[in-house]
Amino acid sequence: MKVTVDPDRCVGNGICEAVAPDLFEVGDSGQVELVVDEIPPKKEQLAQKAVESCPALALSIARRPN
Repeated sequence: MKVTVDPDRCVGNGICEAVAPDLFEVGDSGQVELVVDEIPPKKEQLAQKAVESCPALALSIARRPN
């Protein structure tokens, strides 16, 4: 699973970082940055929660093909 950030939507409120600090971080630019390129399987549920928590709808998930 990969998470992508839409920089035009991200307002840097940090909710994703609060939900999953080992996956997301608000950088010096004021926008979220991914800490990892690929979300580990054991963290997928947490990443999903962070994506769903984004009030700006700036995060989306790309799943691995089966």
